[in-house]
Amino acid sequence: MLRDARRFAESDACLDALLASRPDHADAHLARAVSRLVRGDLRAGWEEFEWRPRRLPAPPWAGEPLDGRRILLHAEQGFGDTIQFARYAPLVTRAGGRVILDMHPLQFRLLRSLGPEIQVLVRGPAPAPHDLHCPLMSLPRAFGTDLTSIPAPPAYLAAEADEVARWGRRIAEIETGKGSGPRVGLVWAGNPNHRNDRNRSIPVERLAPLLDTPGLRLFSLQTGDAKAARPAALPDLTAGIRDFADSAAILANLDLVIAVDTATIHLAGALGMPAWLLLPYAPDWRWLLDRADSPWYPSLRLFRQPHPGDWDSVLRAVATDLERFAAAQFAPQKQS
Repeated sequence: MLRDARRFAESDACLDALLASRPDHADAHLARAVSRLVRGDLRAGWEEFEWRPRRLPAPPWAGEPLDGRRILLHAEQGFGDTIQFARYAPLVTRAGGRVILDMHPLQFRLLRSLGPEIQVLVRGPAPAPHDLHCPLMSLPRAFGTDLTSIPAPPAYLAAEADEVARWGRRIAEIETGKGSGPRVGLVWAGNPNHRNDRNRSIPVERLAPLLDTPGLRLFSLQTGDAKAARPAALPDLTAGIRDFADSAAILANLDLVIAVDTATIHLAGALGMPAWLLLPYAPDWRWLLDRADSPWYPSLRLFRQPHPGDWDSVLRAVATDLERFAAAQFAPQKQS
């Protein structure tokens, strides 16, 4: 609570006192990791983050020379985390490892776009043979990542060309009669089981300032339970999605994504497409504090609550910039 209120000195004092009496309290170390990471103290945060539980018996990799050994990189948390830290897999290859990427089946096709030198496998009951392993979220520590050395190429994943064409045809059928403005996809809610979902998701009725913006072709990218509340003015683009490769192909047909903190925003950033992220006052650690950009994803803009719960200010600011975006996108077409 103190951390989310940005009372960091008091939060640190609580955690330090607990760890002084119980040095092996894993949850306290993880809480201190998050507190350091959100403030940009990445190297100290990665060290504390290593108090996560381990599942594999093989030796963990911590950045030492690989010399051609087989290294299993495996996801351990959400889909967005996997997308964010998959960027390190090519770096492990260049560091001398034979990389095996152990993935959820819904992300298998998408992550094959990392390159042919990386062996992407669907997670099975037992891991593939390997010499070393490293959870994806331990890779920043292995590479000594700080704010000045985040590997952030403009794009490191790609949609499949044939899928882009197939979804492009479907979207063209859906949008008949919607005009010719830029295509904008919206996501307003995350997984309701997420511990911070009550802060990060937006009630759909609060989207009115965006839905009233002229000169746009707006679409819903919302999935899960919140999809049932989709406004009638938002055509649904999610029917028929099989996996994240399909989602990537859909995004490739849009001009902009506006979303709360979900896997969709990570996917847009990894593809290098323009995306606006709507953040609560107490954001997830990876978005840091008080900045309008992300060192992890160059194509993102961040819109933040100025006060806890203040989505109205965020959405008014987004609506204003959205009008400018529509006008700027339309201007070249009008001139030509």
